[in-house]
Amino acid sequence: QVQLVESGGGLVQAGGSLRLSCVASGSFSSNALGWYRQAPGKQRELVARISSGGITNYTDSVKGRFTISRDNAKNTVYLQMNSLKPEDTAVYYCNVQRSWFISSDYWGQGTQVTVSS
Repeated sequence: QVQLVESGGGLVQAGGSLRLSCVASGSFSSNALGWYRQAPGKQRELVARISSGGITNYTDSVKGRFTISRDNAKNTVYLQMNSLKPEDTAVYYCNVQRSWFISSDYWGQGTQVTVSS
């Protein structure tokens, strides 16, 4: 059973920064890892992903502002979020990807990010 625990969310003013962390049970050094978010009334969307080799990919709305990274020794994936905007407000989740393009069925409880204007 995969367990994922996200942390680091909070309330921040527009233009501020937050760093999210996600600790996964077990070793997932060979898996891609992803950060997703779900805003009220909207579908969950992929924000960023990172391959086992460190290749990264971002949704257009966060390019240049967010950075995904991973520490395989700590089974942890991070999301550094800078220049936050009110539209970034959402619950953020991490995922151990089934493949580069497909998420797995394992989700943590998420961490709330609220950006005030």
